[in-house]
Amino acid sequence: MLIPELKIGNLKPRLPIVQGGMGVGVSMWKLASSVANSGGIGVISGVEPGFGLPEYLRNKTAANREALAYNIKKARQASPSGVIGVNIMTALNDFEEMVHVAVRERIDIIFSGAGLPLKLPNLVKDSITKIAPIVSSAKAASVLCKHWDKKYNRLPDAIVVEGPRAGGHLGFTLEQLKNIAEYPLTKLVAEVLTAVKPFEEKHNKSIPVIAGGGIFDGKDAARVLSAGASGFQMATRFVATYECDVSQQFKNEYIKAKKEDVIIIKSPVGMPGRAVRNDFLRDVEAGIKKPFKCLSNCLKSCNPGKSPYCIADALINAQQGNLVNGFAFAGDNVYRVNRMSHVRDIINGIMDEIKKA
Repeated sequence: MLIPELKIGNLKPRLPIVQGGMGVGVSMWKLASSVANSGGIGVISGVEPGFGLPEYLRNKTAANREALAYNIKKARQASPSGVIGVNIMTALNDFEEMVHVAVRERIDIIFSGAGLPLKLPNLVKDSITKIAPIVSSAKAASVLCKHWDKKYNRLPDAIVVEGPRAGGHLGFTLEQLKNIAEYPLTKLVAEVLTAVKPFEEKHNKSIPVIAGGGIFDGKDAARVLSAGASGFQMATRFVATYECDVSQQFKNEYIKAKKEDVIIIKSPVGMPGRAVRNDFLRDVEAGIKKPFKCLSNCLKSCNPGKSPYCIADALINAQQGNLVNGFAFAGDNVYRVNRMSHVRDIINGIMDEIKKA
């Protein structure tokens, strides 16, 4: 098939591929710039990026803002002509402050999910930054477009529809995840396209839909592109790369994972998530509470007093290679990752597969 052009306002990446944002510390400037240099949109995660700074334990929010700015600067230096984005979860307690940092650093685009970013248009007002909410249903897309249209006279510059096969926190209930076959990504794409069409017609503006969740190869990408998506999002496939910012031990969790290791967990933030089962998660399943001290209530939906463990601590530990005290989020195709690769080789291979589809 012919590879479509992904246009998000004046942003025109050479290829219609978006690298999904992966926190904590999984997709930072090295991975994002590598994807951008390979023709896609590279995305820095805005979730706890400051954990490696000395002041993190003293002033977590300040460290995170400093680290986000640093990562944007480094990504831009490494990919001066590429398209660089950030992923900032709506559920962050310092969501607005992190958006302000990204805008100040003139980031190309902000992707935002884990809730509806209802105030996002106002936060990027009069800036060059494009905004792309992440949704899991046509209903969410419609509600968001209606709110932005009415309150700000603005529509999303793009919409990411993320299906139930994605990694990390998911926008689906546990019951829905038991019936995953009822929510194929191609169906979700078609439904979102229908939902946004009235708003496109009203404003005479195209809203490109980017499909993500469970896309591993060119055949997967070709299916969603044929269904009407303007681009596709991948994340899991980029973890076991030489350019990914995470520890080798974390990457090895992906390489050695088997299909039966991929599980749905109930996150302390109140959302289901997909991860690779290890001894840490087995302890949690057995009801063993992991003691921790909450530095700051970083997520709106987290109740530190009732949480069996601190998810920020667990993900930071895993990022640094301490899988005894942490775990790895991953998409449901993680078991298909079996070796280390280079970002450019993965992207080139996927594009070749799309052309042959």
